[in-house]
Amino acid sequence: MSARSSGLLAHARSDLPAGLVVFLVALPLCLGIAQASGAPLVSGLVAGVVGGVVVAALSGAALSVSGPAAGLAVIVATGIGELGAEAARAAAAQGADPAAAAAAGVAAGFPAFLLAVVLAGGLQVAMGALRLGAIAHFFPSAVIKGMLAAIGVLIILKQAPHAVGYDKEFVGSDSFTSTDGNTFSTLAHALNAFTPAAVLTSVLCIALMLGWPKLQRTPLLKLVPPALLAVVGGAAVAAALGKAGLVLEGEHMVALPASIADAIKQPAFARITDPTVWKVALTLAIVASLETLLSLEAVDRLDPDRRISPPNRELVAQGIGNVCSGLLGGLPITSVIVRSSANVQAGAKTRLSAIFHGLLLLAGVLFLAPLLNRVPLAALAVVLLFVGYKLTTPALWRAMYKAGPTQFIPFVVTIVAIVGTDLLKGTLVGVVVGLFFSVRAQQKNAVEVKTENGRTDVVFHKDMTFLQKARVKDVLREIPEGSAVVLDRRKVDHVDDDIEEVLDEYAREAPHRDIRLEVLWETGALARRDHRLARDGAGGH
Repeated sequence: MSARSSGLLAHARSDLPAGLVVFLVALPLCLGIAQASGAPLVSGLVAGVVGGVVVAALSGAALSVSGPAAGLAVIVATGIGELGAEAARAAAAQGADPAAAAAAGVAAGFPAFLLAVVLAGGLQVAMGALRLGAIAHFFPSAVIKGMLAAIGVLIILKQAPHAVGYDKEFVGSDSFTSTDGNTFSTLAHALNAFTPAAVLTSVLCIALMLGWPKLQRTPLLKLVPPALLAVVGGAAVAAALGKAGLVLEGEHMVALPASIADAIKQPAFARITDPTVWKVALTLAIVASLETLLSLEAVDRLDPDRRISPPNRELVAQGIGNVCSGLLGGLPITSVIVRSSANVQAGAKTRLSAIFHGLLLLAGVLFLAPLLNRVPLAALAVVLLFVGYKLTTPALWRAMYKAGPTQFIPFVVTIVAIVGTDLLKGTLVGVVVGLFFSVRAQQKNAVEVKTENGRTDVVFHKDMTFLQKARVKDVLREIPEGSAVVLDRRKVDHVDDDIEEVLDEYAREAPHRDIRLEVLWETGALARRDHRLARDGAGGH
């Protein structure tokens, strides 16, 4: 019996405990992803609430859970930096130090970024209405995997300084830039400016993240996810170190305002004509939609009931969610595989679990700010280091390498391009490289050549387009004079004008090279044959 037919509360006994588990997973991730994005921490919590309540209520996916995603952290950081770059430069010109200039950039860039989130949501609604839910299938798999792996690499590089207590803001026009030059120079600065208490906190949190899964032998312990334990443990060890004289405070701690309502920012609608805002919005819409659709497909595979989620409806739900999140000062939202898989493993049956997790996050936003402010940023950094690692595991690299150069090269090129430039440019580079290998594969497999006893059979295996033109010309050019050539077109329905032109030219040259040309046509296609070939001496059967 489905939830649609029996009501949303029909499986409350399963959904409410699952929602609690997802809340425990989502709470540290909402804060951590906001930190990784260079955005106000409250914006991550707002996005989690909207993803849980609004998107889940509108979605047709039973088990998918939405919220701020690590996969968008790089775009958010880049977008805020680009939109606030002018303000940061102006502050620097007035003599502000790099940290103050960065803060000025964020203060100016974040409201404009919220406008981009609203616009991105509108674009997603339009995509869903236009039934573009199959968009993910038009990106090479190797490029998508490379994009996610690159995001993992960048998260690790960006969070490593926080893990040792070097808590500087990351700003700039691309994902590689920071207040100290670039990501690698920031790592070098961090090694020379680490905070002992932050390092000790990170070491303990890493031990908890690694060791806790091995200790979860009872159902009660399994309710506590490692990420939440790391955050709670990080707060406890920071308090203990403070009593021992190793104090973590100020820039090293979570800083949620006492009044959440006063801290929520509004979109800068005055910048709606700014082309950079629209560029960021388009990037968000495309990447958020891709991540959502990929997550949706993965969650459907995990669903014990094998339900299929409607992708176009999901795009509309995500779009409305992003409009609401942007208006309320939240980060962009996608369907998130980490929270969704936790939802499935916790035994959820319907969307009620996602809605309940959103309501719990709302309660946390309203009442838990004083407790969350005791969490050191180093603890959140450790949580994100593990998130980044899961996006770019050695097992993934080995699998892509074993898949061969046509998969591995686009994968690596995408990663290098994204880390070296930004997510949009790097992904486009990866797509171009992926298309190159796709075209090569088509050229290689579309035409088969068999030579025996002075006879050469040229067999077309696929519909022939201009992409195979070079291959066809090379094959025909290599056939020696005096040969008997059979051109077998029986397996294809379509040969475009570019290929027909090559064949026409070859038919005219054949008598001069003492080549006897015969064409085998698809059954029933003789009436559609190119009569120019027959007129120049090609036979047909």
